[in-house]
Amino acid sequence: MTHTVTGETAGQRLDQFLHGAMPEYSRSFLQKLPVHVNGQPAKPSYLVRAGDEVSVEIPAPRPLEALPEKIPLAVLFEDADLIVLDKAAGIVVHPAAGNFEHTLVNALLHHCRGQLAGIGGVARPGIVHRLDKGTSGCLVVAKTDAAHQSLVAQFKSRQVQKIYRAVCTGIFRQKTGRIETEIGRSSRDRKKMSAQPVRGRPALTEYRMLKQHTDCALVELTLHTGRTHQIRVHMAHIGHALVGDVTYGWRSTKIAVERPLLHAYKLAFTHPRTGQPLEFVAPIPEDMTGYE
Repeated sequence: MTHTVTGETAGQRLDQFLHGAMPEYSRSFLQKLPVHVNGQPAKPSYLVRAGDEVSVEIPAPRPLEALPEKIPLAVLFEDADLIVLDKAAGIVVHPAAGNFEHTLVNALLHHCRGQLAGIGGVARPGIVHRLDKGTSGCLVVAKTDAAHQSLVAQFKSRQVQKIYRAVCTGIFRQKTGRIETEIGRSSRDRKKMSAQPVRGRPALTEYRMLKQHTDCALVELTLHTGRTHQIRVHMAHIGHALVGDVTYGWRSTKIAVERPLLHAYKLAFTHPRTGQPLEFVAPIPEDMTGYE
């Protein structure tokens, strides 16, 4: 694929320019590909100039290595267009490096028996959005391409209501709050996200403290954007990291848990075919019930 740099995009990093020209691919994916500028190999950090001819070769997609597996699923709703699940903590949503087995996609391939939207790609059939491995709760999956397109559009235009419950460290001085920052890759640790990045995207989270305990609190959070690790990053940013979050947490706690205590409690959207408003609630998991 070849793209010509215009005056509007001149001065951007090469990987940034390519991501803007091909937003369907992530910057991290594009950074791994051989790219040529005016016929010469170029690094992702190269600053493009007006008139540059940028060419990149996109490799053919790998065949789906995931196979159907009979893994129990907690189904909240299912029809011919979509399926809504209560995802268990500890399960990865889709196959990736190091996780080609025992994922939610493996379970869906068995459960739906070929009835999943292909538009999500061979590695992510039907997947519209994702939850971290350690996060439990509501997740919607498309069974048709039309449903996939509609749901993706609803997420992108922020028409989907996403409400979470979390157990956060510390004593909350304010019962409600609004956290609005940019979130991007951390400059100190590329495996982590940061609320004070060099480059980031706007992120908005609102919280409401439901019950205060001695050294932690049950909190309800409303996501208005969908950035990677958004809740974990935002709550750590204001000094209330999630209990069990060894990546972003720093405060000691007497509570021993094996995951960040985060649960996708409620999900509401419009049915892609009928236009009917739908709302789903996933019961609070056992490891969080003691904080209600």
